[in-house]
Amino acid sequence: MKLKRPVLAIMAVGAVTALALTGCASGSSAGGTSSAKNIKLTFIQGVAGDPFYVTMQCGVDAEAKKLGVTVNTQGPAKFDPTLQKPIVDSVVATKPGAILIAPTDTSAMQAPLKAATAAGVKVVLVDTTVKDPSFATSSISSDNEGGGEAAFKAIKSLSPSGGKVLVISTDPGVSTADARVEGFEKAAKADSAYSYLGVQYSHNDPATAAKLTTAALAKDPDIVGVFAANTFAAQGVATGIRQAGKQDSVKVVGFDAGADAVTQLKDGTVQALIAQQPALIGKDAVEQAVAAIKGEKVTAKIPTGFFTITKDNLDGEGADYVYKTTC
Repeated sequence: MKLKRPVLAIMAVGAVTALALTGCASGSSAGGTSSAKNIKLTFIQGVAGDPFYVTMQCGVDAEAKKLGVTVNTQGPAKFDPTLQKPIVDSVVATKPGAILIAPTDTSAMQAPLKAATAAGVKVVLVDTTVKDPSFATSSISSDNEGGGEAAFKAIKSLSPSGGKVLVISTDPGVSTADARVEGFEKAAKADSAYSYLGVQYSHNDPATAAKLTTAALAKDPDIVGVFAANTFAAQGVATGIRQAGKQDSVKVVGFDAGADAVTQLKDGTVQALIAQQPALIGKDAVEQAVAAIKGEKVTAKIPTGFFTITKDNLDGEGADYVYKTTC
């Protein structure tokens, strides 16, 4: 798997599916030293089966195999702390060396993860975080605020004359989505040619995102761009724009690059995708967890980059950033 660390890629002109609650288990013990073979990690996804977390798992599994450690993957059927917390509690009872986890809420997952560290389990935060991550061994995530800014610049390149812009996100309290909204908002408010209409929340439901979009277009038919801050929001926004008959006038920038998002990009209902590097996040998480367990030096915070995929680069460099459904 090709894992890149690109600098921020800004677009030129033109330019979390339910499995079983336990998700898909995987592991490896090939190679490595005898001590490495005794190291057991658990990766707890934000959502089981979501392409972003599947791609992250690919990075986790590849690095675990390289280092000769065992890793088990689990995840809730929905991006929901009430489903994720019981998984955490169950995993902590098995006493793995470390948990790699994408917390599903900044507040609700704070106490159970802090309790895990009190029980002697290392915690590495991947993608999302909690309100006070000071207990964590390491935190690894994309520059989500920078991604929000890139999304605004993409809309600006597509609608250079200015106009009204809107954000459709998931729920408040999801750290990554909140940062994306913040980055977009700052960039939009700094440009007098654009009028920022704020953020609306779809609760991770494409049907709700579609309804919000059609309602927003009915109220403000001169909207020129919508930033969909996660995969499900992008699905719904594209549907809402089609229902409103606004495909030719409203530009959409989505976040993440799963199969559905890529189809929308090919169809022209979405004009750009801000793709993260989940496999690299997974690789780094395993490295940091193993180092912490061995008492070696760890890096407290690791940022990863992203890439703006457009229809023009999808068959070239952009293909490297499309998320996977299997490893």
